[in-house]
Amino acid sequence: MGGLSIWHWIVVIAVLLLLFGRGKISELMGDVAQGIKAFKKGMQEEDKTAGESKSPEAGKTIEHQPTETVAQTETRKAS
Repeated sequence: MGGLSIWHWIVVIAVLLLLFGRGKISELMGDVAQGIKAFKKGMQEEDKTAGESKSPEAGKTIEHQPTETVAQTETRKAS
């Protein structure tokens, strides 16, 4: 109960082939593959443009200056 046997899969595949035909499924899988390739190419191009546009200041860090704590502020206000 709950699991699909081999016969269930055979029936599902047969129905899909009847509805879409063998050619439509092949076209669909080809379109999916082209979409994945285009996505990967776009990601590689984005990485290249991000690497080229780095300015000399991009690697610099800003030192953090400590701020006053609440206790120091209250002490100053009370004085």
